[in-house]
Amino acid sequence: MRFFFAIIALLLTFPAHAEVKAYDAMLDGYTYPFHVRHFSFESQRQPLKMAYMRIRGDDAKPTVLLLHGKNFGGAYWGDTAMQLSQKGYNVVIPDQIGFGKSSKPAHYQFSFPQLVNNTTALLDELQVGKVIVVGHSMGGMLATRFALMHPERTAKLILINPIGLEDYLSHVAYRDAQDWYASELKQTPEAIVEYQKKYYYDNQWKPEYEQWTLPLQGWLLGKDKERVAWNAALTYDMIFSEPVVQDFPLLKVPTRLIIGTRDRTAPGQAFQKDRDTYEMGRYDRLGDEAAKQIPNAKLRTLDGLGHVPQLENFDAFWPVFEAFLTD
Repeated sequence: MRFFFAIIALLLTFPAHAEVKAYDAMLDGYTYPFHVRHFSFESQRQPLKMAYMRIRGDDAKPTVLLLHGKNFGGAYWGDTAMQLSQKGYNVVIPDQIGFGKSSKPAHYQFSFPQLVNNTTALLDELQVGKVIVVGHSMGGMLATRFALMHPERTAKLILINPIGLEDYLSHVAYRDAQDWYASELKQTPEAIVEYQKKYYYDNQWKPEYEQWTLPLQGWLLGKDKERVAWNAALTYDMIFSEPVVQDFPLLKVPTRLIIGTRDRTAPGQAFQKDRDTYEMGRYDRLGDEAAKQIPNAKLRTLDGLGHVPQLENFDAFWPVFEAFLTD
């Protein structure tokens, strides 16, 4: 019954043609598919709040930690979390600091190890030990760093179209955070949709995808636009400055990759170095290359799907994901 009402709430929350509303830094007024709590802690000499959703399942089932991408918060994991809940899994879905309904600090040294520490502190607060770590997009880089730092707490690592399968600074000219900040301030709602349409979905866009861009669009209209833009700029720097691809051979946990091969996402692609002929964002090649570098890795490709296969075709995504949970 709880599962049924969660589905109804999600459908009512996200109509296919939703109105763009202004949001503050903490996304007040934007509804998530499950109840949102906040974990209060201190980091880098300041109080912060980390938003999270927790779904309790069977005690005998493991906990699945779902880590979001850069242009998302935890809400887009709704269908995945609902299905996990129906199967009895325990689920934890945090919004990282700087994202979603979590704090947007005026000053913060963002790094993947710092976000790992924040996430570990949340798990400790919830008295959650070992987890199946699932990361999508930027969350894949974070999930990889989590598994490298805490192999003893990582039952399995599942990466869904992660960015970081290539070292971007090998091909892209470095941009200062101030440059990224200026770019973020120039964003428009139309440009946000066009970017995701082109790179995430290879121009195979459906109106219902726009619902997942509403927080990004709403922040542009909100009173905290500058604060949110600065956080976004700092996290870009983290992505470019802290590659994980070189550390793939060091992974000591069972690792599974789910790759939508139509994906062409490559952060910084517009700033590729002159005379660099490398073709970035070719997930039809990158998945296989990553699987060869990672010990004990298995790869499943989803042909015809792009950067967010769990949104684009959940019926195709779920059987592969479920099989990896238990293999």
